[in-house]
Amino acid sequence: MTRIDLDDLPPRVAQQLAGVAAGEEVLLVRGGVVEARLVGAETPAAPAEEAEGDVERMGEVMEHFRSMIEDDF
Repeated sequence: MTRIDLDDLPPRVAQQLAGVAAGEEVLLVRGGVVEARLVGAETPAAPAEEAEGDVERMGEVMEHFRSMIEDDF
């Protein structure tokens, strides 16, 4: 599979590709000939459990950081 990083493309092209809806087709055309056909995919949402774990972990990190700062000052 070929992978194209949106950061490597001109901003206008990257914005158009990033805005493709799920199931929407994009045609890549050169000289009036269709070179490729892309279909937008659904981006899976992150499970709520993982998001909650990330929030809890961030709270722990921030609490540790705050206690280190308080100890130094």
